[in-house]
Amino acid sequence: MESRTERARLAVPVGERDHVRGPAEAPVKLVEYGDFECPYTRRARPVVRRLGQEFGDRLLFVFRNFPLTRIHPHAQAAAEAAETAASQGRYWEMHDLLFDNQRHLEGEDFRRYAQQLGLDPERFDRELAQHAHAHRVREDLRGGLKSGVRGTPTFFVNGLRHDGPNDLATLRAAVEQVAR
Repeated sequence: MESRTERARLAVPVGERDHVRGPAEAPVKLVEYGDFECPYTRRARPVVRRLGQEFGDRLLFVFRNFPLTRIHPHAQAAAEAAETAASQGRYWEMHDLLFDNQRHLEGEDFRRYAQQLGLDPERFDRELAQHAHAHRVREDLRGGLKSGVRGTPTFFVNGLRHDGPNDLATLRAAVEQVAR
């Protein structure tokens, strides 16, 4: 195992462009690079949710896109759908729907989710068809690559890559170490 000083660091600091859950002033910032079609990213969701419950206002959670398009053919489109929903203020709701329906990540599915969320359907379809938010997904991907992300999910705790398992006990220990 690498020592603490040898671990990869987050190349792009948490900022205003990020999708966040939790207060900006939280002492712990947990950044996840994930893929909407990745089963491992999906399995990490309850862990992240539990950490949010346990640490409350002491934890800021950030999700960034890292679509693994070679093995997940719908990952890019799903990330763009989430960003398209974000343009109408509904990022987290779409994020959750995409993971809850991970086996249904195609055009008609995205439209149905947008309708469920009450998004403007014409605007949603237009922005998705024009890949209006593909640049945002690419920015996340580039930042992940610069940060040493090799797969999904990859977590960073206060800027340092978490290289251990992504189970609750291990991630909790990593968060607790910096929350003190």
